[in-house]
Amino acid sequence: MATEKDNKNTKPVGKPAGKTASGKSKGVDAAVEAAAAAAAKEPPRLKVLFDKQVRAKLASEFGLKNPMQHPRMTKIVININMGRHLEGTKIPVEKKNTVLETITKVTGQKPVVIRAKKSVSNFKLREGYESSAMVTLRRDRMWQFLDRFIHLASPRIKDFRGLPEKAFDKQGSYAFGLQEQGVFPEINMAEVNFTHGMNINICFAGSTPDRSRFVLEQLGFPFRKPEEKISKPASAPAAAPAAPKA
Repeated sequence: MATEKDNKNTKPVGKPAGKTASGKSKGVDAAVEAAAAAAAKEPPRLKVLFDKQVRAKLASEFGLKNPMQHPRMTKIVININMGRHLEGTKIPVEKKNTVLETITKVTGQKPVVIRAKKSVSNFKLREGYESSAMVTLRRDRMWQFLDRFIHLASPRIKDFRGLPEKAFDKQGSYAFGLQEQGVFPEINMAEVNFTHGMNINICFAGSTPDRSRFVLEQLGFPFRKPEEKISKPASAPAAAPAAPKA
C-alpha cells in the first residue's frame, strides 16, 4: 500500500514540463520573442548612418570642431488640408476618414485635427471649423518615415526628376509637397474614395540651408540634379568681303 509520503513524491500525469500545447518548447518561444524584441529595439539605419558617417563628413566639410555645432534633425511634420472639402459647417465623414487613415497608415501615429483660428471669407472658412489634419514625428518614427520616403515612396512618384534644392528656410528646415498619397506602398488606391496630397516639413535645429542640404544628400535624399548645359557648336566664320572690281 502506497504511503502518504509516496503519494507526495508521485508526479502528476499531464503535459511534459517545458512543453506548450502545440508541442513546442517554451525555450524556443522565448527565443523567438527575444529576437522580435531585439529587432524592435534596433535603431533606425538612417540614424546609425548619420551618427557613424555623416557627422564626421559634416565636421570635415564645414570645419565644425565642436559636436554641439552639428545640425540636428528634430522632427518631421505632415499636414493635409481638408478645408476645401467643407460642406456647410462640416467635412464629409468619408473624406475626413480617408485623410485620417492615410496619415495613420503612412506614419503609424494617430493625427490631430486642426481647427481654423480665424475666419477667412475668401476660403469660406470660419473660426472653429475643421481645416486640416497634422501629425508630428520624432525620434525613431521620424527616421523610419524618412527612410521609407527616400527608398520606397520617391521612386513611385510619376515623372519624378527630384525635389528642388532651394526649399530651405533660414533655419535650415526643408519643406516639400506630394500630390498623391498613392506613392506610399501602404496605401491601396483601390480602397480610397478621392486623391489628396500632403505637405511635409523636415525640421532642423542649429543648422543652415547649406548644412541641412549636405546632411540630406548624404542620407540619400532625392534632390533634383542640375541640368547639364548643352554646348552650342561653334559658329562658322563670317565670309570675307568680296574684292572690289577693277
